[in-house]
Amino acid sequence: MTTRYALASLAALLLLAACDEPHENDIVTPGDTAFPQADIDRQRMRWGKLTGEEGLTLGGADEDGGTGGHNPLGVNSFLWRATLDTLAFMPLASADPFGGVILTDWYEDPESPGERFKVNALILDRNLRASSLKINVFRQQKNKAGSWADAPVDAAMARKLEDAVLTRARQMRVQQLGA
Repeated sequence: MTTRYALASLAALLLLAACDEPHENDIVTPGDTAFPQADIDRQRMRWGKLTGEEGLTLGGADEDGGTGGHNPLGVNSFLWRATLDTLAFMPLASADPFGGVILTDWYEDPESPGERFKVNALILDRNLRASSLKINVFRQQKNKAGSWADAPVDAAMARKLEDAVLTRARQMRVQQLGA
């Protein structure tokens, strides 16, 4: 019984010893960098931020005039925004700006019922060029049983979407340079 009290007393003393009175040099003044830091601040200093020191930016041009925009991501910001603008008429299923993947859900045009489309867009590079963009189009038709079945897609449809995205991205780039 006495060992239990002795251990409890020792633990209480250790806890009290850990609670230190604030000292004069613990007071933080503006511009002071030698102040005590919280654990999370020490971790940030040691490891850095996930998005880099400058944070996350999706627009803007590089200081050297590059086409990628001031962008710590692996994709071109103009292509990213242009793809979202071009596919805005379709319901969005998923958009990953870090990986450059945009997935739409099925879209059925009211003017042609019984046929629906889905688009997967991949932005592969930080450069504003045609090889940085890949769009896949999927098509389904409703069969007589009322269920959806895969149907062939005209290869020109994906190319037309890619051209529309590239045109919009170039317009955005020119607008930014002119502003």
